[in-house]
Amino acid sequence: MKKKIHPKYVEAVVTCACGFSYKTMSTKPKIAVEICSHCHPVYTGKRKKTGVVAGRIEKFEKKYGKIK
Repeated sequence: MKKKIHPKYVEAVVTCACGFSYKTMSTKPKIAVEICSHCHPVYTGKRKKTGVVAGRIEKFEKKYGKIK
């Protein structure tokens, strides 16, 4: 590998908008994110069925019947 062309690999602090932060390795020392695994609805179990998705499920069950 050529010398002096690669960025430095340093310890970085990742900070979420919810206030959670953790350390990792990156080429940037500070990283700000809007959503993380501690506040994302899919990972926290707080995800709700929206009206659009619920309507699609009912339409499918009406057309093909419930799958056991």
